[in-house]
Amino acid sequence: MRMKGMGRSWTALPELEVATIWLVVVMLLAVSNTGSAHTNGFSSTSQEGDVRIGVLGLFHPQQFEVKPVSGQALILRAEDKQVLLGTSSGAGSANIRITNADIRIVIGTRNVQADSVIVAGRNGEPADFILSIPGRISRRYRGTLEIKASEGGLLAILNLDRETAVASIVAAESDPDTPIEALKAQAIATRSYLTAGRRRHRGFDFCDTTHCQYLREPPPSGGAVASAVAATRGLILAYDFQPFAAMYSRSCSGQTRTPAQVGLSSSRYPYYSVECPHCRYNPQRWTSRIPIEEASSLHRSDERSRLEIVRRLGWGAVPSSEFVARKDGDEIRLSGAGNGHGIGLCQSGAKAMAKSGASFQDILKHYYPNTAVENFRVN
Repeated sequence: MRMKGMGRSWTALPELEVATIWLVVVMLLAVSNTGSAHTNGFSSTSQEGDVRIGVLGLFHPQQFEVKPVSGQALILRAEDKQVLLGTSSGAGSANIRITNADIRIVIGTRNVQADSVIVAGRNGEPADFILSIPGRISRRYRGTLEIKASEGGLLAILNLDRETAVASIVAAESDPDTPIEALKAQAIATRSYLTAGRRRHRGFDFCDTTHCQYLREPPPSGGAVASAVAATRGLILAYDFQPFAAMYSRSCSGQTRTPAQVGLSSSRYPYYSVECPHCRYNPQRWTSRIPIEEASSLHRSDERSRLEIVRRLGWGAVPSSEFVARKDGDEIRLSGAGNGHGIGLCQSGAKAMAKSGASFQDILKHYYPNTAVENFRVN
């Protein structure tokens, strides 16, 4: 055999010269890996280790209440003013509301007006806090918070560590009885999405609805979700040596779909339609009724038209784009199977695979063919 570009046979080289060449090759590879953007494929700057998520925007809030978790303290910064929130300060919470185009902050007897508000720990570090829309919803988060005016309402942007985001999303996306290997697969898919799918909104990366990723409270430490996230820390899915925004859904109808099959634009990863035995033999069936005028814009296997309707009528109106429509009086009766777009990992199928002994690697290989699990390092 001859080595390309060399004037004599590789096998004819003296042993010392061969050893010298191999040493040079190893050194060059070491230098290349040190300066490369890859560790098993990938690297990132520290800023990319955090994600910005718009929270509670579905409620179009006009007012927020912020308070620290019991026993902790927060620093609220508005313009050039700082206020300590905590039991030691006598100010246990801040009420933030939109007045015309300004933000008004009420803390006890104090009244502050500002363009934006920043909430963090004493030294600007991430902190645990409770964000509420009074009378509607209350959630606990960990990170830093920015609140500003937006289109006549308030916009709350949570900045949090990616692993905290992964754990919070996996907890929201998974059933309590989900096996650990399925949780690991979900964690890797979620981390991949957060890594490669940024900037889906102006001013922040993701929202906390099904448009992007469900986000709820961080799970308790020591639980199954926290363990699954810790066990897969830094692992993402890669295609052609690059991370991609992995898609997933609650339940397919026995065969996963490609974006083209549901009318969505293609992505860098060429999703494949793969068989899902669990959903084939245990389909998640549903029925619903929608007004005739709404049905005129709804088309089978068209995810965009489905999303337009469910954002108006609620997510239970059309759970998937696999359905049969029949007129029933002044309504349209829909009968379908599945839950979600059916692209990528099927959470129901992943649970069944894990219960049958499949590893997270087996699950990911099945639902994302021709991909690899790689370690994404944050410098």
